[in-house]
Formats: sequence, C-alpha cells, structure tokens
Amino acid sequence: MSNLQIDFCGQQLQNPIITASGTFSARGSGSFYDFSRLGAVTSKGVAIDPWPGNPTPRVAETRSGMLNSIGLENPGAVRFIAEELPVIKNGIGGSGTKIIANLAGRTIEQYVEVARLLDAADVDMLELNISCPNVKEGGVAFGTSPQVAAKVTEEVRRVVAKPLIVKLSPNVTDICEIAKAVEAAGADAISMINTLTGMRIDVKNRRHILANKVGGLSGPAVLPVAIRMVYQVSGAVKIPILGMGGVMTGEDAAEFLMVGASAVAVGTAALVDPTAPVRILDELSDFMDKHGFADIQAIKEVRHGL
Repeated sequence: MSNLQIDFCGQQLQNPIITASGTFSARGSGSFYDFSRLGAVTSKGVAIDPWPGNPTPRVAETRSGMLNSIGLENPGAVRFIAEELPVIKNGIGGSGTKIIANLAGRTIEQYVEVARLLDAADVDMLELNISCPNVKEGGVAFGTSPQVAAKVTEEVRRVVAKPLIVKLSPNVTDICEIAKAVEAAGADAISMINTLTGMRIDVKNRRHILANKVGGLSGPAVLPVAIRMVYQVSGAVKIPILGMGGVMTGEDAAEFLMVGASAVAVGTAALVDPTAPVRILDELSDFMDKHGFADIQAIKEVRHGL
C-alpha cells in the first residue's frame, strides 16, 4: 500500500487529509466517523470573546455548492479550551492526529490575545483566519491588503511558538501578493482558499435568501478556482500549502496535491456526507495504489510537469 504520511510544518501527519474550519466538531463529527484516522482536525473559528454569529437564515443551497453567513459563531477561547478541546483530545486518543486551532478577531489586538491563549493550549498548530472584517478599518477584511495581511501575521507571529498557518481569502485581485506578504511576515504555511463572496435572491418573495444578504460560497463550484489559485501560489512561495475548496472525492484531493498543496482540507463535503473526510481518505489511498504513487511526494512531483 502507498505511504500517506507527510511532514507539514515540522509536524508528522499520518496522512494529508484534514477537516476544514467551520465544518468539524468533536461531538458532532465524532458521532459519524472516527476522526482519529485523519491527519489533523481543525476547530471552528475561536475568538477571544464569544461571538453570537449572524441572524438567520444564514445558510442557503445553490447549484453545486452552498452559501453561508454563519458569522464565525463561537463560545470564545476560554470555553473552547475548557469544553471543546478535551473532547477532541479524547476522540484522538493516541492516534497521532494533530489539532489545528483556527483563530479569529476583529482587531489585531484581538488576534494577538486569542493567539497567545491558544498557543499555550494543548493544540499542535494555529490557523490564522485573515478573512475577518477589520473593524478599525471600516469592516474591510484583513486579508485583502498585502500590507495589512503582513501586519496581522507579524503581530501574531511575535506571540506564538507553534506552527502558524495563514488562511487566505480568494476575494482579492492578486492572491500571490498576499501569499508572499504573509510568508515574509513569518507564516509557516498557507491554507487556501476560503469561501468566495456570493448572493442569492428569492425571486418569488423578492428578498435576499440570507439575512446578511451576502455569504461565502463553498462546495464543488469553487474547486476550479481553488485549484488555479493553489497552482499559482505554489509557484510564488516556498512554504507549504493546505489546499481546500470543493473537495468531494479522493481524486479531488489528488488534484490539489498535483498543483502544489502539501495537505488537503475537506469542508462542505462533510455537510452533505458526514463521513466524507474518511471516505475521501480511503479514495485517495485507492487512487494512489491504482496509479502507482508510492507516497504523497510522488503525487506532488506532478507539479513540476504542469
């Protein structure tokens, strides 16, 4: 059988399949599949204080995907560490599955404060979500400007010792410039892509389907965009990439690896098929065996010929 083990930011993962932030909870996901089989699991966004999220309705189906405007609802860092983290640890047991804590904030100071807490907690890596609205700059997302993205990355990097992954927004003019900026500011890895901004209208009732009007588009519809962006960024930076966006099958995961990703996150697929992460892991393993890929590095070598 093929060897699925990888080194990601100095962490030894048993395979490259990871859950995407916002689509995994130890209590919910753990009732459908054994998440200790995965390379890593990623928490929902964690802020320094509890966030109530956006008003409902905040989820809508669309062709080949879904829109969400959950608004990073979370109980805050203290409750996450005290209540959710022990459940994740219990589900992992001695498997070696890593824990990635996704962190959110509305100001750089909030990012730094929650990063400090999570860095001291029993997690393995941090994922910095720079798609949050910067309230000091009128709600513009941190990740839409190379300078601001670099600034928040640099400030968080100062207070954390654990590997720092920076999650990039695709809603920018040049994602490679953002990627290079956060790399220079101290990011150990990049995760991409976050959701694309979208909107739906209820034409019969003449109103927005989402209470927040706009939401993040995810699912199979965004996969070609994500593949293109990972391909571009993998040629622009030297740090590893956690690829995501529309992964529904093992072959989708292989496609991300072939364009330069070192690991692959599964998100929306798990909302359609709760067992999707482990199913995709098995499908990736079968794909590698069938096509003669001895290990993950062998798949990644395809990038050099594209």
